[in-house]
Amino acid sequence: MDFVDDCPTLKIVLGFQPFLPLFVLECQICPYGVKTVVQDYLRLSCDRIEARNWTSMANEKHRILMVSDFFYPNFGGVENHIYYLSQCLLKLGHKVVVMTHAYGNRSGVRYMTGGLKVYYVPWRPFVMQNTLPTFYGTLPIIRTILIREKISLVHGHQAFSTLCHEALMHARTMGYKVIFTDHSLYGFADVGSIHMNKVLQFTLADVSQAICVSHTSKENTVLRSGLPPEKVFVIPNAVDTAMFKPAPVRPGNNEIIIVVISRLVYRKGADLLVEVIPEVCRCYPNVRIIFASSDLFHGVFCNGNGMYIKPMCSGYDLIVFLFSLNILNRKVLYVWLNLMIWHFKLLCTLQSHLETHFKVRFIVGGDGPKRVRLEEMREKHSLQDRVEMLGAVPHAHVRSVLISGHIFLNSSLTEAFCIAILEAASCGLLTVSTRVGGVPEACIMRCPLYLFNFVLPDDMIVLAEPDPVDMVLAIRKAISILPKIDPQVMHDRMKKLYHWQDVAKRTEIVYDRALKCSNQNLLERLSRYLSCGAWAGKLFCLVMIIDYLLWRLLELWKPAEDIEEVPDIILPHHQDGEKLQDFKEDQSLR
Repeated sequence: MDFVDDCPTLKIVLGFQPFLPLFVLECQICPYGVKTVVQDYLRLSCDRIEARNWTSMANEKHRILMVSDFFYPNFGGVENHIYYLSQCLLKLGHKVVVMTHAYGNRSGVRYMTGGLKVYYVPWRPFVMQNTLPTFYGTLPIIRTILIREKISLVHGHQAFSTLCHEALMHARTMGYKVIFTDHSLYGFADVGSIHMNKVLQFTLADVSQAICVSHTSKENTVLRSGLPPEKVFVIPNAVDTAMFKPAPVRPGNNEIIIVVISRLVYRKGADLLVEVIPEVCRCYPNVRIIFASSDLFHGVFCNGNGMYIKPMCSGYDLIVFLFSLNILNRKVLYVWLNLMIWHFKLLCTLQSHLETHFKVRFIVGGDGPKRVRLEEMREKHSLQDRVEMLGAVPHAHVRSVLISGHIFLNSSLTEAFCIAILEAASCGLLTVSTRVGGVPEACIMRCPLYLFNFVLPDDMIVLAEPDPVDMVLAIRKAISILPKIDPQVMHDRMKKLYHWQDVAKRTEIVYDRALKCSNQNLLERLSRYLSCGAWAGKLFCLVMIIDYLLWRLLELWKPAEDIEEVPDIILPHHQDGEKLQDFKEDQSLR
């Protein structure tokens, strides 16, 4: 299309439905140019168009407080998400501060890589790394951190986190914009899910924007909380491909090693592993023929139970023995030679058949209440030499465990977005996973313009239903296509598909939208809580009124002017944004 030279340039943000990534289109304002381009993209189900002065927004930097009970030194998907997202936001020039509870002796203010500041508040975990709910006990310290760090946005992570819910509640009372990221899927029937869904409905009733890690997670969050779908965005997780690289030398093909790294709990499918592992070992027994000499009939047969059968003598020795006794005539010799040839063909056929059946071994990393069941299974089926239990694996050692195998097995019964699959694929492992939750979405390859979705071919992942029979079939299929896998090619593909810089840029757009949300007074906010239920709505309004009164009391007792603001320390980055420069001497003295 021809653009007029003297027309000004404008960037238009197109959103392909509320939950899809945003796409920035640069065009020129002219009587026909913008209209034609916009109509073309509207045909791709674009539901809203927003014109912005992108240059001024690029210069606007945010001051973000990440809040969650789950952070380092604890390891997990939420912890990695917060850390890597914070590092990338720092490289984009934003200020990021993390708030979590104390871990052992780790209390107070700590600094991490890239100048990431972490507040380990002196609250001890109550159960499952969560702090005890106090409603108002964290208000003074959260208010102090918000004022000292001059925070403009509060970003909470994980619905299980008590500290996250309380921080979002206090931040909204004080007038801050808040964003919530949900990392998990929850049910609707059991008592625990019902109570958690009500708490989530209370927290998200007044949230500015929400983020989910998959489309399945978005549907689940909208149903549980009643949040308008247009407020929820889908931004998938990513993987640090620089940390998860394939092994320089691929493991040998004389045995297939299947790696399992997961918490051994019911939700992660530990009970499914108890049924799948013995069946796979039965399908691939340790059977092989080894010729121990140049004589074709002198061999050793090893069956699956480890029993060795060796002939008393070779065929050649037997013929010489019979000739020495003068009892072997020409007719008998002819019959005997035919029997030897048939025996030889049988052994060769058996050997070629057994060579197609690989020896399969399992490496299970992780700990949990279901570990006892796995150890009982190993004892019951005598699989001590084929199932290796590693116990809890530190995150720094995950790659070393992954590169020792050929196939990664994920047996989760529910999963919003499995980062472990991305880590395994980045290490060059073929993945076998259950088709649950957001796992199929982890296999979606996006083009640079985010206009179309392409599903990865079967050479990267094999999906199966959460059923032992289907899982065994999927593993057999994965073993059959394993020779076609090139770990380095798979790693290069993952580098192009998933990276945290993309996640940070898309999260940055959600922050911009949150800051554009209108400010509401207390009465307007209370009307949202009243819609949460006949009795629950009134209870939520009472909680928020008390929180508002306590905040006003703190404003009188210790005004914001009396709280000292901390100076900003921004470390310079290289132009490629991958590592930090050292402070210059004159800067360090200031």
